[in-house]
Amino acid sequence: MRMQSVLDRQVLVLNRLWQAVNLCSVRRAFTLLYQGHAQVVSRAEDRFDTHDFQSWHELSTREPESEMVHSISFRIRIPRVIVLLLFDRYPKKEVKFTRHNVFERDRNTCQYCGRIFDRKDLNLDHVLPRDRGGQTTWENVVCSCIRCNTRKSNHLPREAGMQLIRKPRRPKWRPFAHFTFSGHADDSWKHFIDLAYWNVELGD
Repeated sequence: MRMQSVLDRQVLVLNRLWQAVNLCSVRRAFTLLYQGHAQVVSRAEDRFDTHDFQSWHELSTREPESEMVHSISFRIRIPRVIVLLLFDRYPKKEVKFTRHNVFERDRNTCQYCGRIFDRKDLNLDHVLPRDRGGQTTWENVVCSCIRCNTRKSNHLPREAGMQLIRKPRRPKWRPFAHFTFSGHADDSWKHFIDLAYWNVELGD
């Protein structure tokens, strides 16, 4: 396997409270480990052990794996999970205001007639029309089908005899829900991802 592909693999990142908060590359994980900002988490039977750079190197020498990162002077195992030593909060992120994410928030459902459509058959509608001062924001943009969009035109919903099925809101960013795995999640992540599933905050 090429070194480049190994160093670009994803590593699960835990905060200081051992909660999954992010993914990083193997290359970044080694940097954090070497700088003393993180430790590697490994599983031994029914317990988890942590290793700084030196102890991870020593473990790699005692118990080598088939896939190792090679340098001129030594070989070292690839970390699958790391825990940050200082960071104990979730990263503060907001969901980007994009067409895709508006469709995701509204579940490909016209917010006037309540029917689900293919995205190619949906428009984005300004509840308060732009020519009447309406802004392009989470709170003023909704999915609408072509028929409802045409019917509403540049009116307020009530002026067109229509009603929103739900008030548009800015979605909250959910920890764990935004991980994008390029490939399969490593088996060693399962314990932490399962905890994430059960502990994630639910919306209204």
